[in-house]
Amino acid sequence: MSRYVFKLPDLGEGTVEAEIVGWRVKPGDTVAEDDVLVEVMTEKAAVEVPAPVAGRVVSTTGAPGDMVPVGAELIVLETEPVPLAAGNSAGVAATPLAAAAGAAPGAAAAAGAAGRSAGGNGAAAAQPAVVPAGSGRVATSPAIRRRAHEAGVDLRQIAGSGPSGRIVPKDLDAYLARRTQPTPLRAAPKAVPSARAPEARPAAGGATEEIKVIGLRRVIAQRMSEAKRNIPHFAYVEELDITELEALRRHLNGRLPAGAAALTYLPFLALALIRVLRSFPQCNAQYDAERGVIVRHAAVHLGVATQTPDGLKVPVVHDAQALSLWELAAEMRRVAEAARTNKARREELTGSTITITSLGKLGGIASTPIINAPEVAIIGVNRALERPVVFEGAIAIRRTMNLSSSFDHRFVDGYDAAAMIQALKECLEHPATIFIPG
Repeated sequence: MSRYVFKLPDLGEGTVEAEIVGWRVKPGDTVAEDDVLVEVMTEKAAVEVPAPVAGRVVSTTGAPGDMVPVGAELIVLETEPVPLAAGNSAGVAATPLAAAAGAAPGAAAAAGAAGRSAGGNGAAAAQPAVVPAGSGRVATSPAIRRRAHEAGVDLRQIAGSGPSGRIVPKDLDAYLARRTQPTPLRAAPKAVPSARAPEARPAAGGATEEIKVIGLRRVIAQRMSEAKRNIPHFAYVEELDITELEALRRHLNGRLPAGAAALTYLPFLALALIRVLRSFPQCNAQYDAERGVIVRHAAVHLGVATQTPDGLKVPVVHDAQALSLWELAAEMRRVAEAARTNKARREELTGSTITITSLGKLGGIASTPIINAPEVAIIGVNRALERPVVFEGAIAIRRTMNLSSSFDHRFVDGYDAAAMIQALKECLEHPATIFIPG
């Protein structure tokens, strides 16, 4: 038997560390190649890390909530020794550390430590074993294997330029670039229960419980804290009379076929917002803090704050300005549902230029939404209700709703923020203007 020290691989996109969300295996378990070992959370997404080889789990490193740097030891597997290809004497350094037959566990551990030292901080031990010719197993990293699977690529079709024909990232990139069809984009990995509901530990007396903040909840907490700490929020609340909008919404929903999804207020708000942003481009922007640059966008990439079982996510409707009311409504429903079911693609969760948020029937009278950095504005929808108001000199029952907005006061002046919301109010109170070209 031999020992295989598997280190946290480079998960791409500049990741330098990842948080352990939940182990799928424990010491003593037997795993097959490509079985999921552990789920980790990067700053971008949850990622399931597969086993590069088959074997028995000897030990794991880290508990849920621990941060593990890329290249750090993650798990040790006991594997069957793999014979080297003929003439490949250089491959010895890349094979798992072999324990002498009948050696005591301490001797095997010492041999492992010596091998890691000789290989330069364990780099040699982390490399996959050399695969004999004709085995049918393509030599590459788990990250590349995962990318290829998600892109529908058979790795056997790619010629590797690495040592012993190993496929390296540039080989897969070149192959994908040559394909005539667009590459299917990477799907967000399926969340596991451990990411949504960390095990609670009751305190003495059963009066309280402690829940470790890990995974998506930790990322949400971190980003919310950074947004409130770094962004001076300017909040603005405005009351709308949406009686005419409600009449239009009911009329359009009444013409729908049975079973079709009804229109909510959100697509009307989105369409009106897209129209208004033409006059307020400073609100459809992102702040690049590293370069000290405001990036204004001609296209509207609309974030839709969505509550999911895992916590708050912001799926994105890209190029929302190119969609009709019905298309916009359908796309908002689609990305929100994809976020709730963990089927959203990575690009569907990034790149928004302005966000709208709604608490639906729980919307309350007013709220102070937190800006979804690096954006500079967010528009919130509160509850719609009928109440008596003064309308054209008389008391009348009208349907009203408040818009609660927040702006980054460093880059959006209070006057401009108020003017934008007033323009949005005018569109929504006279909904025909939303559809007039210009």
